[in-house]
Amino acid sequence: MTTVSFVDVPGMRRWIAEQGAEQIIGDMVTALEGDFRRWPQFDKSPRHAVHTREGVMELMPTSDGDEYGFKYVNGHPKNPLRGFQTVTAFGVLAQVDNGYPTFIAEMTLLTALRTAATSAMAARWLARRDASTMAMIGTGSQAEFQALGFRAALGIDRLRVWDTDPAAMQKLVRNLEPLGFEVTVASSAADAVLGADVITTCTADKTNATVLRDADVVPGVHINAIGGDCPGKTELDQAILERASVFVEYPEQTRVEGEIQAFGPEFPVTELWTVVAGEALGRTSADEITVFDSVGFAIEDFTALRFVRDAVRGTSYEAALDLVAEPSDPKDLFAMVTPAQVREPVAAVH
Repeated sequence: MTTVSFVDVPGMRRWIAEQGAEQIIGDMVTALEGDFRRWPQFDKSPRHAVHTREGVMELMPTSDGDEYGFKYVNGHPKNPLRGFQTVTAFGVLAQVDNGYPTFIAEMTLLTALRTAATSAMAARWLARRDASTMAMIGTGSQAEFQALGFRAALGIDRLRVWDTDPAAMQKLVRNLEPLGFEVTVASSAADAVLGADVITTCTADKTNATVLRDADVVPGVHINAIGGDCPGKTELDQAILERASVFVEYPEQTRVEGEIQAFGPEFPVTELWTVVAGEALGRTSADEITVFDSVGFAIEDFTALRFVRDAVRGTSYEAALDLVAEPSDPKDLFAMVTPAQVREPVAAVH
């Protein structure tokens, strides 16, 4: 019998809590850099998205030739008002040679880790080396993970935060100050970015918003724009992009979903993998403004799934699922559902 390894929500929660989110994110940064360096080996395509009035549901597939992986993920900005998460997800790995699934995991928590790790990896290659303060515009469910990722990768532990929801800002302060972060609650987005070396925007409204104005962005800043991730949803003043160096994951997807969706195909961008692989330059001067226009890409989920699979193998964090029907004769699937085959043995009575 072929079993599939499975990490459910309780298992994922225990693994993260016991290993430490910051440690996991820091280690995942290294794993991501390894897969970004072999980016050309992957099969790549924009995610398949179904958009509705309430949100979006997406499939994100990729393969490196040996393994195949995909993530199912949704994005419903109004969900918190109804008591639901904005984003939920699960992911699957399978062997290419026979197509059998090998691993399944919850990915609501895991996506938060991989998004933070991707952001931190990009900043490690693009932000100034002396960066010490991060502004966070949007303090929802991703915020604490982002903070831990930037401390793990860049040593940043000073935060200036702003959100339209005061309760969300207090939640972040309550969660991060005990972990050793210095958190300043700002009075506006413009106030939050004062003195910041890195700016992270992560808001949920599905609109073409301007949460960061061009006038508030000074030379030398690195902007980590992760909230704009579907058509019709952006966060940055377009003038910022016009005077910045813009780095993306997969142009074919980012030009539809990212901050650059308002510009034509001629708008210049650099694929982040080329910087990590040493084929292109990242930041070239202390005064340069760099933008990571991140929409999330399937290779990052593939990395995260393989990372957690390898980390939990043989531990109590995983369970075994009998997911693949395997008749004794591969050509006789019907035999598995005949009464004689399905009937459970009856225990002997003494």
